[in-house]
Parts: sequence; structure tokens; C-alpha cells
Amino acid sequence: MGSGRWSTNVYDAAARFRAATGASAFAYSDGGATRVHPALDPNGVTARESRDSAEHPDSVAIAVLFDVTGSMREVPRTVQGKLPQLLGLLLRKGYVGHPQVMFGAIGDATCDRAPLQVGQFESDNRMDEDLSRILLEGGGGGQKTESYELAMYFMARHIAADCYEKRGKRGYLFLIGDEMAYPRVKATEARAVIGDGLQADLPLTALMAEVTRRWDTYYILPAGASYVGDTEVLGFWRSLLGQNVIELADLDAVCETIALTVGLGEDAIDLAEGVGDLGDVGSAAGPAVSRALAQIGTGHTRLELAATPDDLAGPSGNDRL
Repeated sequence: MGSGRWSTNVYDAAARFRAATGASAFAYSDGGATRVHPALDPNGVTARESRDSAEHPDSVAIAVLFDVTGSMREVPRTVQGKLPQLLGLLLRKGYVGHPQVMFGAIGDATCDRAPLQVGQFESDNRMDEDLSRILLEGGGGGQKTESYELAMYFMARHIAADCYEKRGKRGYLFLIGDEMAYPRVKATEARAVIGDGLQADLPLTALMAEVTRRWDTYYILPAGASYVGDTEVLGFWRSLLGQNVIELADLDAVCETIALTVGLGEDAIDLAEGVGDLGDVGSAAGPAVSRALAQIGTGHTRLELAATPDDLAGPSGNDRL
């Protein structure tokens, strides 16, 4: 996957067509679907791929996974409406020459019909199509935990990304939510949801070593979520990700926050430059993004990996965070 190039003109034409016909940007979910769309079903998937090609010789994998339980179910709608800003910053401002973006959704494997949804890595407008297929179930288990660990397990063991495998460069993983992960990946859930052969439960601490080896990982807690500002939730994620926990005061700024975080990771900008770029793409999110990324934008210590393979001793290209 990952061929083609993003076109804002194509996006705008699709938006005008939906407006004229009364169609929803999330037609699958809003049409009454009750199960994972086949294109986003992780069951039986050996690997989602982000691959180099003649068209994209230096691909960078970027994964954005939303918690779609409870109040968080509106986040994908916000992201879909801001895709031009996300891609405009990444491409027109030169943050990343060849981004390949994957969208997915997180629920609760203990009770939801769609505990994990995973799209493809795309470089063109097919990423918008994957967003339209997300089931906004709005379920959840009624406590401060959802199955983030199952999503991270998929990202650690079921992704093939050339940026990492060929160049030792980690991709970017953004988890957007407002709750905590369960303390372990349950083997029964991994088999039922993903269909792989995990034989024993995998503790979260061991999983995080695998995830952060391959991914610069960020957790974004946006305004409007049920547990915004919750010290237990924030403390949980900071114990796993350190400074890579982002409190965002404006949900409408989520795409810009992702783009500038990638730009910082790629050493393409500093925070002041990135905030200045927002006006060039018609975004008023500068103040919210500046506050959200202040620690990351000025920090010079990287998120230490729990384990580093011997063959990745060289620089990754985005280790300074």
C-alpha cells in the first residue's frame, strides 16, 4: 500500500458531493453498521505494510489510532474535516517528503463488537476512505481502561514498515484517547481479535519495549474527553511515555498537533517555525498547539527505549524527542 499522492482538490470535490447529496463522511457507521468493516478488520492480518516505491523512495509510516468509546467517538469526525491541514503541513511545508498515513480505532475487547479497527498505510486520498469506514461504536467498559494495549500489540507485531526495516528509522504512532490501557495483552483477546498465535499474556511493560523500539509513540488527551485533565490517566501514560504525553486544549487542533509533532521529530522545524506555518494553511490552531507541544518542542532528551536491537545502533532520524 502507500502509492499515489494526496490531492486537496479530490478531497474538496468529495466534500462538495456529500454536502450536495446529504451523505455522511462516515457513511458506514452512520448507515447502521454493527461490526468492523472488512477493510479495517485486523483478524488474520499478517501485517499492514508501509513500503518504499519508485514514487515514494523514502517512506515514513505515521499511524493515528483513536479511542472511539464514549465521548471520544467524535474525534475521527474532527480529524476527517482537518485532513487538508494535516497533509498540507506534512507535504507542502516539507516536514516529510513521503508520509504514509494509517488510521485506526480502539474499543474495549472485554465488551465491544469492534475492539480494534486498522486501516492501510496510504499516501493518497484513500486514507480518507479508510476514515469513512470506521465504526464509531461508542461503547467501552464503563471504567478508565480500554484496549490500547491490544492496538499497540498490533503495531508492534503486525506492521511491516520500510522506514524501520530498511533504515532503522522509527515511524510515528499517535494514540488519541482519555483512558488507560489494561495491564497486559490477553492471549485470548489477541487470538480472538487479531487471530495470531500469542500463547501467553504479555505484560504491558514488555509490550512497551517492543512498541517504542519501532515507533516514536505519543498519547494525546484532547479537550472534551470524559477524563480530560485526569491525573491518574495522565500519570499512567507519563510513566510509559514520559514527555510524549500531550494535553490538547482544543480538539479542532488535533491534526495540526500531529503534523507539528512529526515536523519536530524530523528536525524539519522548531516549534516557533511550526506555529508560524499554521497560518499558511489557514489554521487558527497556533495557540493551542504551541501550549500542547511546549515540552516536546523545547525538550532535548529523547524517550529512552527499554531495549534497542544491536542492528539499530545508528541514528534513527527522529531520536531527539
